[in-house]
Amino acid sequence: MDKRYLVAMSGGVDSSVAALIVKNSGVQPIGITMRLYDNDRAGMCNTKTCCSMKDTDDARAVAAKLDFPYYVVNFMDGFKEKVIDKFVKTYIDGATPNPCIDCNRYMKFGELLVRAKQYECEKIVTGHYARVVFDETLGEWCLLKAVDRSKDQTYVLYFLNQQQLSYLYLPLGEMTKKDARVLAEADGLINADKPDSQDICFVPDGNYARVIEEVLERAVGEGDFVDRSGNVMGKHKGYYHYTIGQRKGLGISAPEPLYVTDIIPASNTVVLGSNDDLFTREVEASEWSFINTVDAAKENMRVSAKIRYRARETAGVLYRTGEDRVKMVFDEPVRAVTKGQSLVAYDGERVVGGGVII
Repeated sequence: MDKRYLVAMSGGVDSSVAALIVKNSGVQPIGITMRLYDNDRAGMCNTKTCCSMKDTDDARAVAAKLDFPYYVVNFMDGFKEKVIDKFVKTYIDGATPNPCIDCNRYMKFGELLVRAKQYECEKIVTGHYARVVFDETLGEWCLLKAVDRSKDQTYVLYFLNQQQLSYLYLPLGEMTKKDARVLAEADGLINADKPDSQDICFVPDGNYARVIEEVLERAVGEGDFVDRSGNVMGKHKGYYHYTIGQRKGLGISAPEPLYVTDIIPASNTVVLGSNDDLFTREVEASEWSFINTVDAAKENMRVSAKIRYRARETAGVLYRTGEDRVKMVFDEPVRAVTKGQSLVAYDGERVVGGGVII
């Protein structure tokens, strides 16, 4: 095996199957797990996150079974600065962060490229459900949706640049999740039936307010729920406990259902309104990046876009409003646009780009 590919291993079935496919293709896998956060140290390990010692043990066991080198690298310091601290600041600013995208963007893919060069690997391999192809007409690499649309993860990969895409191999993009589990079981991999990770790795108990208060070493405390006219409706436990569109857990009695429609950090105020108040046609985003130069050269273009990972794609026009800013005008209103989440645009199955909703 002369060729070597660096395989990012989370301990889950997807990255393990990716390593298996590489090995079966006659290429030498080099397994690597990035130690980003130690929730075992905090006594909060569970099966819903992806950074526990059990996950590392599972990844190591797969590497041993398939007989390829495996390394664990410590990036916890950088993770705190680039992901956890940003997570806290975003909530404090009244927005709702997407730390998994930040982790991929600022930690995983950048660091993996460095390690791939160190280990003399031709490609970086992950278990993401997406496809990377070179378009001869464009003369550039493109990021395409996965064949299994129900598992497509392009939303969390929109930031990839041409250099990163040129190194990236995503073998699961052409298969279904069921196919991946069948392969894992047929080869006797230890994690063939392991559940998918769901929670944020540094919030394994789901209590993100606790993380905010631990980092800040203080709590914001109670504030007012108000209606859209500013009338006080009750008390809340601190504005960062809430997100746009939230209905449950408000503790307010009203003849009609109430939803969080705005968050005002300066006055520790949470604005409540009706479901109709949550709809808008215009969304602005900053930190925008285009994947292909053909799109970056346009002042506007028709696309479809998503405002959150599980949202339905909606068609509209994407306008350039600055060097790294855009405005999306949807053909029909979209619900519960949330600052801090990502706007990701598509041209058919090709990812155009994405940015952070402001």
